[in-house]
Amino acid sequence: MSEPRVRFEVEGLVATITIDRPQALNALDPATISELSAAMDQLEASSATGAILTGGGKAFVAGADLKVLSDVQTADRARGYARQGQAVFGKISASSKPVIACVNGYALGGGLELALACHFRYASERAKLGLPEVTLGLIPGYGGTQRLSRLVGRGIATELILTGERINAAEALRIGLVNQVFADKDAMLAAAAATLQTIGAHGQVAVKLALEALERGLDGSLEHGLEVEADLFGIACSTKDAAEGIQAFIEKRPAEFQGK
Repeated sequence: MSEPRVRFEVEGLVATITIDRPQALNALDPATISELSAAMDQLEASSATGAILTGGGKAFVAGADLKVLSDVQTADRARGYARQGQAVFGKISASSKPVIACVNGYALGGGLELALACHFRYASERAKLGLPEVTLGLIPGYGGTQRLSRLVGRGIATELILTGERINAAEALRIGLVNQVFADKDAMLAAAAATLQTIGAHGQVAVKLALEALERGLDGSLEHGLEVEADLFGIACSTKDAAEGIQAFIEKRPAEFQGK
């Protein structure tokens, strides 16, 4: 039996999903993507309230496995390959639990697309991020053209995609591609765990509804998004957690949420 490519671990409220192919700089092949999908299923079923997604060794994910791509010789096969990755990345984006990408080292091509599918991103100072597909005669296929432009704006995304330029963590922070930058991987992972602990202390129904509002609302017009938000706000207000949160605020005491 081959070694697992993706590790899933839970400690308290925090799960850690690690892409673990350090000999290949954690490049994404179909087996790795399949294991990533299974890890997301484990997250949903677990007691964790959120997850850190990171890479083993010195890289986050250096990209798609080019050895696999070299065998994809028809447009139909290539489309299927892209749709497989898009489906799994979509599972991350639509997760009811927050997933923080912790980018250490290279996050290139499919690696950056994976980070973009997460709810937000932290980076270490040595991170290098980019979508260099055009330098190989390709374009991003796992959602990069869509998610990057939605995150940083069409102009910046177009420049990064068409030049294939790699940027460092400081530039990624400046353009809003990552939320925070840390001196090293250990500090980044500790900060991400602390963030998830903070989120885990809140009403978890509200967290799930907020994630749903963001995921569904940004797919259409502002009016569509406002309708989605109002619907989900109504659901939130009807929960026992909301009643407890409001009462705890009035009584000036910590809320005791039950996730109901």
